[in-house]
Amino acid sequence: MYLQELLKYLMVAGLLLSSAETRATTADEQVCDSCVDEDGEDCALRTPGEWLTAESPDFLRSLFTADGRANPLKQQQWGPLGWKAGGELRYRHMHEENRLRAGGPGNTDYDLWRFLPHLQMSWQETASVYVQAIDASMSGLDAPYSPSQIDINRTDLLQCWADVRVLATEDATLKYRFGRQLLRYGGERLLSHLGWANTQRNFEGHKLLFAAADWDVDLFAMQSVNAAAGNTPRPTSFDRADQSRWISGIYSTWKGIENQTLDLYCIHFDESESSIALMDGRRTTIGTRLAGKQAAAESTAWSGVLSWDTEVAWQTGRDNFLSADARRVNAGMLASTVGYELSDVPLKPGAGGIFYYGTGDASPGSGNINTFYTMYPWGHAYWGQIDNFSGQNLIDYGVQGSLKPTEKLSLISQWHYFDLARAADRIYTISGTALAGSGDRHVGTELDLIANYNFSPAFSVQLGYLEFLYGAAVSRSALVRPDAQQIYAQVTWSF
Repeated sequence: MYLQELLKYLMVAGLLLSSAETRATTADEQVCDSCVDEDGEDCALRTPGEWLTAESPDFLRSLFTADGRANPLKQQQWGPLGWKAGGELRYRHMHEENRLRAGGPGNTDYDLWRFLPHLQMSWQETASVYVQAIDASMSGLDAPYSPSQIDINRTDLLQCWADVRVLATEDATLKYRFGRQLLRYGGERLLSHLGWANTQRNFEGHKLLFAAADWDVDLFAMQSVNAAAGNTPRPTSFDRADQSRWISGIYSTWKGIENQTLDLYCIHFDESESSIALMDGRRTTIGTRLAGKQAAAESTAWSGVLSWDTEVAWQTGRDNFLSADARRVNAGMLASTVGYELSDVPLKPGAGGIFYYGTGDASPGSGNINTFYTMYPWGHAYWGQIDNFSGQNLIDYGVQGSLKPTEKLSLISQWHYFDLARAADRIYTISGTALAGSGDRHVGTELDLIANYNFSPAFSVQLGYLEFLYGAAVSRSALVRPDAQQIYAQVTWSF
């Protein structure tokens, strides 16, 4: 309770500080240059200290004067040694009804708090160390629900890694990184940090990072750490890596095409203690993704930006899911979004289309498994924001629209139509849990309405209304429940 009260006061302070960023600066104040850390946060105002003299030590003058053009509490450079510090404080109130989640249908209100401070130290461009802590908590959850494993992680170590540059030329660099870290690649349909959840997925292991003018290539071998990554939840003790599970592979991005990127990847998932109740086993996923943005239609009335994102993947391996024997895996996924935003008209309206196909199994229990396993996806971003489903045995047809009444306010809407890829296969929840359906294919439709207001780069408020109308696959099964609804309010302060 004391921590939550403290966080509330810090939120108020953050709002006041972020409001101050928008006022006119005086001769004794200046806005710093963009100092972006790993979380993409911008630094705030700094005010010079008038009490310093010319005889003051250099490190004090760099901390409290405007010479360095950096927030003294956020970024500093002392010769070859530099450091950056910051964090995020986020609060969300949730009201939800009748989601597909453990505990069955019901209504609940609850609060989520998350605190993510971080510190990075670097020696020139040769080596760096990054540490990020997490304190995630929940309160007010009503019966019949119990706290989700990904909602609580008290006073833990989210990231702790070190990297060193092992090769540097005029055109390319190669770094080695070791330790606890996040995995975020491409559109995050398969490997994501799970930023919407109260916790974030983290992993522990090794990574080689190659960067050149036209290519970025990562090689990695990681073990899952916290509950969000599929490990045993430890809400009151330090998380440890799961020694039975490895995620490894190569992820490359070619930037040689103007205004777009081409991703090529091969990811291997290995669970030596696989479970009949879970999709895991040993799976290899090979895929590619093409994404980009391009200014189009130069006429005044229809000028705007065209965006696209298409990804396809094929998966093979062996798994004992729903079987006593390991069966061959042969599955795939296709995802595509396209959108267009008008740039020279009031409200800057945008519209787009959504399509996703994750294969299912026509004959569960046969010699093959044809259900695509999404591993560590950012499901909230793709398969409805009410978070009913993962992308396994799922077809999603959708449309989306957006308005931007002001530079600070954005309005987003999405509508999804969900079918099962195979009626004989299961319904898979956002956590990947398999639920028996009715033999019908239509799962339901979802409407999402989101409003986001950025008071400043450091402080934002988001409101959401989400509604799900269940189809025959749910209403004619033991999963039957009234239609689902979710309302939330979220406040985020970055510092």
